[in-house]
Amino acid sequence: MKIRLVILCSLFTILNIWAQEHVHKSSMPLSFPDISGYKSLKTDLHIHTVFSDGYVWPNIRVMEALRDDLDAISLTEHLEYQPHLEDIPHPDRNRSYDIALAEAKEHDLMIVHGSEITRSAPMGHNNAVFIKDANPILQDKAEKAFSEAKKQNAFVFWNHPAWHNQSPTGNPILSDFQKDRIKKRELHGIEVINSVDYAQESLALALEHNLTIMGTSDVHGLIDWDYTEKGNNRPITLVFAKERSIASMQEALFAGRTVAVYNGLLIGKEEFLVPLLEASISVEKANYINNTMVLELELRNSTSSNLLFENESEYTFYDSAPIFEIKAGETKKVSLKTLENKSEVILKLKALGCFTAPNISPTISWSISPKN
Repeated sequence: MKIRLVILCSLFTILNIWAQEHVHKSSMPLSFPDISGYKSLKTDLHIHTVFSDGYVWPNIRVMEALRDDLDAISLTEHLEYQPHLEDIPHPDRNRSYDIALAEAKEHDLMIVHGSEITRSAPMGHNNAVFIKDANPILQDKAEKAFSEAKKQNAFVFWNHPAWHNQSPTGNPILSDFQKDRIKKRELHGIEVINSVDYAQESLALALEHNLTIMGTSDVHGLIDWDYTEKGNNRPITLVFAKERSIASMQEALFAGRTVAVYNGLLIGKEEFLVPLLEASISVEKANYINNTMVLELELRNSTSSNLLFENESEYTFYDSAPIFEIKAGETKKVSLKTLENKSEVILKLKALGCFTAPNISPTISWSISPKN
């Protein structure tokens, strides 16, 4: 009896300890392959906490990022908009960054120092990241705030430019203010995906003015409530950096090496989006069915996004509609009618839901050597 009691007590103690530990693992962790020459860093550089108009403490943001397997986050608190200031007075605008940095110290997560310059239209909202001190960026005039951010070598991007609260048409308006900031190299990027919204007009501005393409969650509540429980992943920016470091990430953002991602929606310049898609789909099997000229393929999607494709090969499918989906982390079987046994077959798929420009989806090719 005593032995049983000891065993039960031990089990209870182990379970109690396990329950109290932080489980830094999500049922939907984000995953994307590296591309040639670069590390694919998963980042969310537009996040809020109670230190501006968010609803959670900064350490929760770190835990959420670890669960989603992110490489980097930035807590970009509104400098000017402080609705919780009466309850959480904090004269130092770096406070949320300091708390997150301390929480992430024992984990493999990079915390990028950032803040949000918050103004009415036409200036709008803009994030300054890789800053050194948020306090001097709090200025009466927006021009002065951008100038101070530039002094700190900040990467600055225009937040939700199509937001209907500031642009009732739902389209971004590039004012003289933004034009001046671009000319003075004080504005470097633009959100094409903010929360659940995608604006192809923002993508057009990014391409026209050589602005870095960004995607962010802009989360205020819990990631679980806003995204996970609804079956979605948070929007992120994939940053293609030479190495996994904050300095390399900063260099990559200034160079424009990004793809914005929200579920199966991927937005980026062709030179980065195409190699990402090529690396994301692998041909696991390519065999002719016995005594036929039907080539059976197994295509594996190594990403956390469901990817939608349309067959644009010279060969039609035997057993599938020309438009098909490969679910995240899964394998899809398709069969091509090559009409004769070939030693090399070119598989061409248009990536629907992926855009290199407004309404332009890239076509990806794989050279396949079938086994007879």
